[in-house]
This record gives sequence, structure tokens and C-alpha cells, in this order.
Amino acid sequence: MKPSIQLSDGNDVEEINLVVELIDHDIGSWKIDMVKNNFIAPEADAILNIPLRCVGGEDSCAWSLEKSGVYSVKTAYRALMSCNEQAALDEGTITETSSTEKRMSTILYKLHVMPKEAIPIAEVFSVLQCSPHGLSVDDAARRLETFGPNKLEEKKESKFLKFLGFMWNPLSWVMESAAIMAIALANGGGKPPDWQDFVGIVTLLIINSTISFIEENNAGNAAAALMASLAPQTKVLRGGKWSEQDAAILVPGDIVSIKLGDIIPADARLLEGDPLKIDQSALTGESMPVTKIPGDPVYSGSTCKQGEIEAVVIATGVHTFFGKAAHLVDSTNNVGHFQKVLTAIGNFCIVSIAVGMLVEIIVMYPIQHRAYRDGIDNLLVLLIGGIPIAMPTVLSVTMAIGSHRLSQQGAITKRMTAIEEMAGMDVLCSDKTGTLTLNKLTVDKNMIESFVRDVDKDGVVLYAARASRTENQDAIDASIVGMLADPSEARAGIQEVHFMPFNPVDKRTAITYIDGADGTWHRVSKGAPEQIIDLCGLREDVRRRVHAIIGKFADRGLRSLAVARQSVPERSKEGKGSPWQFLAVLPLFDPPRHDSAETIRRALHLGVNVKMITGDQLAIGKETGRRLGMGTNMYPSTSLLKGGDSCGMDVDELIEKADGFAGVFPEHKYEIVRRLQERKHICGMTGDGVNDAPALKKADIGIAVADATDAARSASDIVLTEPGLSVIISAVLTSRAIFQRMKNYTIYAVSITIRVVLGFLLLALIWQFDFSPFMVLIIAILNDGTIMTISKDRVKPSPTPDSWRLNEIFATGIVLGTYQALATVLFFWAVYSTDFFTRILHVHPIGGSTEELMAAVYLQVSIISQALIFVTRSRSWSYVERPGALLVLAFMAAQLVATLIAVYADMPFAKMKGVGWGWAGVIWLFSIVTYIPLDVLKFAIRYFLSGRGWSNVFDGKTAFAQGVDYGTDKRKAEWAVAQRSLHGLHAPSDGAEPSGVGASEDKGELSELAEQAKRRAEIARLRELHTLKGHVDSVVKLKGLDIDTINHNYTV
Repeated sequence: MKPSIQLSDGNDVEEINLVVELIDHDIGSWKIDMVKNNFIAPEADAILNIPLRCVGGEDSCAWSLEKSGVYSVKTAYRALMSCNEQAALDEGTITETSSTEKRMSTILYKLHVMPKEAIPIAEVFSVLQCSPHGLSVDDAARRLETFGPNKLEEKKESKFLKFLGFMWNPLSWVMESAAIMAIALANGGGKPPDWQDFVGIVTLLIINSTISFIEENNAGNAAAALMASLAPQTKVLRGGKWSEQDAAILVPGDIVSIKLGDIIPADARLLEGDPLKIDQSALTGESMPVTKIPGDPVYSGSTCKQGEIEAVVIATGVHTFFGKAAHLVDSTNNVGHFQKVLTAIGNFCIVSIAVGMLVEIIVMYPIQHRAYRDGIDNLLVLLIGGIPIAMPTVLSVTMAIGSHRLSQQGAITKRMTAIEEMAGMDVLCSDKTGTLTLNKLTVDKNMIESFVRDVDKDGVVLYAARASRTENQDAIDASIVGMLADPSEARAGIQEVHFMPFNPVDKRTAITYIDGADGTWHRVSKGAPEQIIDLCGLREDVRRRVHAIIGKFADRGLRSLAVARQSVPERSKEGKGSPWQFLAVLPLFDPPRHDSAETIRRALHLGVNVKMITGDQLAIGKETGRRLGMGTNMYPSTSLLKGGDSCGMDVDELIEKADGFAGVFPEHKYEIVRRLQERKHICGMTGDGVNDAPALKKADIGIAVADATDAARSASDIVLTEPGLSVIISAVLTSRAIFQRMKNYTIYAVSITIRVVLGFLLLALIWQFDFSPFMVLIIAILNDGTIMTISKDRVKPSPTPDSWRLNEIFATGIVLGTYQALATVLFFWAVYSTDFFTRILHVHPIGGSTEELMAAVYLQVSIISQALIFVTRSRSWSYVERPGALLVLAFMAAQLVATLIAVYADMPFAKMKGVGWGWAGVIWLFSIVTYIPLDVLKFAIRYFLSGRGWSNVFDGKTAFAQGVDYGTDKRKAEWAVAQRSLHGLHAPSDGAEPSGVGASEDKGELSELAEQAKRRAEIARLRELHTLKGHVDSVVKLKGLDIDTINHNYTV
């Protein structure tokens, strides 16, 4: 056990500091090198001259955190220097303060040194020169100028360096190598450096970087502006009045109010009040909340989990514990899945080009003995044409534009890669209160069940109102107090002594008060019935009666609230009091949002399984699920521990198949998300309260709904600015559209790499045809200009959760690219070695003219390469899915330019001469003919990869399918069979499959089909409850009758 080292009694500082890191405990002396490295010369000398002494006991404190004294060595040194230099202080102020304590406080305040946590709370006000009544507005403004805003220093990124950053990635490195190669290695064979290619490559790089910079900057500014509108708020006492202000305006000395769900806005010391539960996991890594009592410090960035209290701010901005840590540690960007996919595709393209170049070098020089410069030109063609230089730009711009579009729809993305995860989300765990429902409770006074004769229903309401906050109300408090004729009645005739606010653990509120009529002390509590029942220790018969009432309320979709009272003869807020008396059960109704049911149905159609995760009772959850069409396959939170004991399934399977869970605590929500992720689900979690924060952080996509607490927003990936769940479905569809654009482009990029490498490799090796590097550069520039518009293309989102499937991307790219390369080789052979086109279409022969061949090959490659994007962008036939107008216009403009170049160009340096309009027409006709099989190849690839390639053609499986759906009748037949089996109408035959389902169907797909059928049956049952037509429809379906033979004039 090492001894603690303290400053000796001989130093001039009154306070004693416990110092660890600057002291060598083994020899009991200062670490000279460390002191000199951390302090300027005069400070270091002063510290090293301070003698040390040993103190027994284990040393567990850290230098920059907890100390037994008030000030650090450096602070003490600065204070002593200031005392010795009277000229640096206001002498009048010092002479007015008689005590050493006030003198030291004045010195430290003038030095902008904030008190450490060990100082007594009374001295904090002295050091900060403030009072428990808060600062004046003028004083706060002066301090804001002195200490600066309460936020971390933002590193201002150089826009020029950001612009250059878009040229710093592996694909750009390859292009930059090609540029150097064009002027360094091409300088041979008696020819000058290839300046045209060099300038073209640099131009291409600048164009890509400029577009990326502009679009990403615009999207970033828009998102930053929206996030600024959601800046953390805090309740601060200024000028004797409480008001909601931005946390950024806080200064040392401010008095703030902290309550459940708040993120602590600055380092502060707690004033008088009840203990708080503080989650410091973001700062210290402690998983459990810690208890803080009055006088204890709380740190910026931690979260209030329980309680309500006032505090005095002692440090803000970079001077906070969080700010110092953030200042010392540079933020790092984790390599996300998107970046890994981008890297994998880039590596595939680079390796493909490297293999092609290696083959060319081996064949051209040792075997064909080609000229040095001709070989370099061919290598440049593969480098320039094969590298998808625009890929980082297109993907980042697509994501940035998509993020901006999401923000316009009311969903702010805090993490850009959350877009691709949202596209792949297949399970959405939704909190009920405030998310699926309005969180605006109403109370039906006529249904109140009283258990005490001397308290009528109005009295019950009054007692419940006393146990409610009259300010800072939550939904329940507002509904209770709102029932009074005048909200002030809640405190009329009583003196409030103590109020215990609601917290997720106790699930109740309580007030201790003095009756103004006779001076007696009383306590009233309201909260979850189970908590109040346990509090009162009810007899079994009374407990059964209460549960029966709760069940009756639940059957009508009502929540229950219980109220109890007790007298407090001890006349103390800590007094145990007399036995609790159970007063009544009140019915509360939290109506669903008007769009929740439709939103959930849309989510199911999109392949997203919605699960309700609520802290309410199971009966309430089932009723809400029934109203919303979610299903009633819900379980209590205890089933997460018992698992299959009660339902014949293990916990993982139970969570996967359940429609929801009731009576859950924060740790249950976290566990549900964790287990779903272990089952390979992409899990989203919506929430609005502090109890949702752990699960929001754990989920793949944490979604903080509108009006969520600061803690929920901080833990989430997406923040909603519009109420309800409908914006989530819009975000899912938008995310899938964004993802679809990115996937379409990656397939296109891989295809172009293969077609360029293979096509020009075969031309160079078979016919020794040297395509011009400058012309392939023109193709690349025109292609990039067209492809940039794909970020705003019209696409049909996938009808099911989507994700990166590299095997599909590479397989599709290789097949389509190989086909296009062979089409180019076929065209060249027909032009160069045959008279097919001249004989059939009566155009002049160009096989003997290298310059005209160059123009013809250039136009054919340009047309078919750009046209490929229309194939990769569509899930069905490319001519059926209408592309965006911008993409079509860009394609037409680029190909008009390409055609004009091929017709009229006369560029000796590129070995090219125009072929005329006749050949231009022939090339366009050949390109259209060879374009048609591309769709067939696309479907064939999907068929071989998944076995369901043709379903996109005949089943119309798109999120916005229009027109005839040829698979509807078959799927309805499958659903009908599944419904009858699920609901006991007939048992499925053992070993036999339902009619309409082939033996080759995947069992997992049938299970999913059955789950969907069950939900649709639940929705159909809902219709029976409310409409006569629904009842008739149900009878017709159950009896297997033909609806067309029945008269539609329904009568009773």
C-alpha cells in the first residue's frame, strides 16, 4: 500500500492538497520531469520548492479529479503570486474583506478560478460572488463576456482543406498517379509529355471535389441550423424570475433547476432538496446511476434519472469536467459499415485494373514488342476509364442530399450512416406513451371507484391534484389538475412541506403538507396501482377488488391511477407516518394518435415489424395494440426472465414473435433490443423519455420523437421534429430510396470498371488497337456529369428492408460489364473485319481508318456505358420505371455532345476524325439493340442469387406498385390458408403445404407470411366490432362463400 503524499505544513497555502500524479510515491518526491513539462518555469520552480510529507492510507485520488483540498498546486501558486503583487488587484476591495477566506475568494474570482467540489457549499457563493436568488441580468451578461458561452470550442475546419480532402482517398490516388504518369512516364519515344491527359485528369478531380464540397456543405448547414433549434434548454433563475433559456448562456453563479430527464447543462453544486440519481456513464463509464445529495457536485453531460433540485453553476464550457476531457481527447471517426463497403468496392475496382494492366504489360512488351509510348497510352486508358473516380462524390452527395431531404420531412439525422441502417431496419420497437399515443390523458370522473366512505369523487380528485405538480406538469398531473374548477385549489388551504416527483423506479408522486385549518400533517401519494397497493399493504379481498376494477378499465382501454393518504404525526417530512389508506382508483385514457394505426399498417407492408414496448400494464398494452392493429400477442416483462416456462418458447424466440411487452423497466428495453440484435435484426427504437435513453443508444437506429427529453435526443441517431410515427415511415421510405440510389450506382461503377478493363484490353491485345487516353477521359467527364444527377433520381424504394449485398453488386457488375465489353468487341470486329454495316446500311467503310475507328468506338462506348445506369437504377424493366427528369436531361445532353464529337471532331493529338451522321445513326441503332438484353441479364443474376429474380417482374413487388399486380390472387390464397390455421378454423395437414404454396418455398418465408396474416386477421376483427359491413365480410370469409353472389344491400 503506497502512502499518500500531501503538501507539508510549511508551505504558505492554508488549504491542503492531495497530489498524486506529480509525485513519485516510492521515493516521496516530486516527479521533476513531469512538473517541468506541465508548468511554466517559475511555476515549476515554486512547486519543486514545496516540501512533501507522507500520510498513511491507500491513495485512490487522481490529479485532475477529486482532491481533499480546495485548489490545485497551480491555482495555489497563482493565488500567492497575486497576493504578493498588490498592483494586480483592486486594493480597495481587498481592504474591505477582513477575513482571509474572503480575501482568498476575491483573489480567485478575479483570476477566473472556479471552486473545486470539496469546498463547503456556503463558500461557493462567496467565491462566485453570487447568492441563492440568482444573478441579475446585467451581471450575467458581464460574466458571459468574461467566461464565454457554455459550449465546447468548435474547431473551425478550413474550407480549403476540406475541399482538398475530397481529393484524398484511394480512388483519387489512382487518378493522381495517372496524372503523374501522363507527364512523367509518357515522355518517351520521341514524344512530348501528355499534357492534354494531365490537364483533363486534374480537371476531373477538381469537378468531383467541387460538387462534393458544395452539396455536402449545403446539407451540413441545413442540418446544423435545425439542430441549433433543438439546442439544450435549461431552467435558470435570472433577475428573480425562472425562465427557459439556452444552456449556452449559463455562467458561473447561475441558479438552475434540475429535474428528471434533464442533461446537466454545466458543472454545478446541488443546493437544498432531495437526493438525485445521476447517470454519469457518459463521463465515468459507471453503468449504475449514483446518488447525489445537497452539496455534491454534478457534471455537465450527465443525466438526471430521479428527483428534482436546484443547483449553482460552478464551471461552464471548456472549464467543465466534460469540457476538459473533450479538449484533451481529439474526436475520432469510427469506420462505419458504409465506409467498409465503399472501401471493398474501391479495392475490387483497383484490383481489376491492376490485373488488366499486368496482363497488358506482359503481352504488349515481351510478346508483341509494342512501342513504349503506345503501351503507356493503353495503361492510361485502363487507369482513367476503369477507376470510378466519382464514386465517393456520388455516394456522399447522395447521402448528404438525402439527409437534407429527411430534415425537411421532420427527421434530423445526427449520424449520416443511420440512413443506410434505417433502410435495413426490420424491427421497430416503439414506446407507447407519447409516441403511439397523444400523451394527453383525460379522466372520467363518473367512473372513479372510491374505497373510503368519507371521500366522494370530488374529494378523490382534490387529493390526486394535491399529489400533482401545479407547474412543470407532466401529462398525468395536467389531466388531474385540469379537472379542478381552478388549478389553484390544488394548494388552497394547505402549506406544502415536501414534494416527491415521479421517477421510473417508484412510479408514484407524493406530497407532504400541513393542513391550514388544524395544523395537522398529512401525506398523499398517487401513482401506478401496484405501487400504491404495495404501499398500503391491502388485504387479499381488497386487492382482488382493485384488480377487478383495473381489469374493467383495461377492457375499455383505460389506464388506472391509484391514490392513497396517511397522516404524519411525527410532523416531519422524513416521518414514517401512520398506515397508508387506499382512497380510490381513477380511470385515465390516453388516446392513440390519429395516424398511429395507419402508420403501423404501412410499416408492416414495408416489412418492418412494429413492437410496442411500454411500462403500462399488460391489459392496457393489449387494448392499445388492438386499437392500432398491432396485434395482441403481448407479454408481461416477467416473461423476459421466465421465457418458455409460460409460452413454450425460449426468450429469444419469444421476443422475436411477440407484438409487444408491458410493464417493462429501462433494463428490459435494453435487453429486448440487445437480444433482437443477436438474432441478426436491424433494430430501431423510438422513445421520448429518459428511461428510453439506454435502449435508444443500444439500438441500431435510435429515434427520439418530437418533444423528447434532452437525454433521449442525446442518445438517439435521428431526432424527429414532427409529432407521431408517420414521419418515421416517410423516413424509412426516404432512406430506402437514398440507399437504392447508392446501390444502383455501385453496381453501375463495378460494371463500368469491368467493361473498360476487359473491352479495351481485348481491343489492344487482339487487334493492337490503341484507344486514346484523352477520349476515355472525355467519356469519364461526361459520365460523371450525368451520374451526379442520380443523387436526385426518382426511384422506387425496396418493399422490404434493404442492405448492402456485395455478392449481388459484384456479380451483377461483372456480368453486365462483361456483356458490354463483348458488345464493344463485337462492334469493333464487325466494323474492322467485315463489311456488314457498309453492305446492309450503306455507310462508307472505316475499317482502314484508325482515326474514324477511334470516333466510332468512342461513341459506342459512351452511349452504352451511360445507358447502363437506366438498367441498374430499376428493379423491374428499365423502360417501365420512369427515371428522374434531371437524369434523362443529363443523359441526353451528354450524348448529344458525344455524338457531335464523333461526327465532327478532328483531333490529331487524340488520333480521331469525325465519322459523319450516317455512322452516328448506325452506332445508335447498334447500341439500342445491344441494350435490350441487359434487363434480362439483370433478372437472371437475381434469379441465380436468390431464386426469386422474376418475382420483381410478375409480382410487382415495389413499395409504390401501380397497375395490375399479377401475384395478388396467389398471395391472398396463401394468407387465407394461414389465417384459418392460426385462428383454429381448420388444422393444417401434417407434412402438407397450403394450396398455392410450392414445396420449394422457404419455411422462413411461410412463417413471415403467417405472421402478417395474423395481423391482417386482427385488423379484420377490428372492423367487425365497428361496422355491420365488416361483420358480413367476416362471415362470408369464414364460411368460404363467394362475395360476388351476395347482394351488397346489407340489412339488419
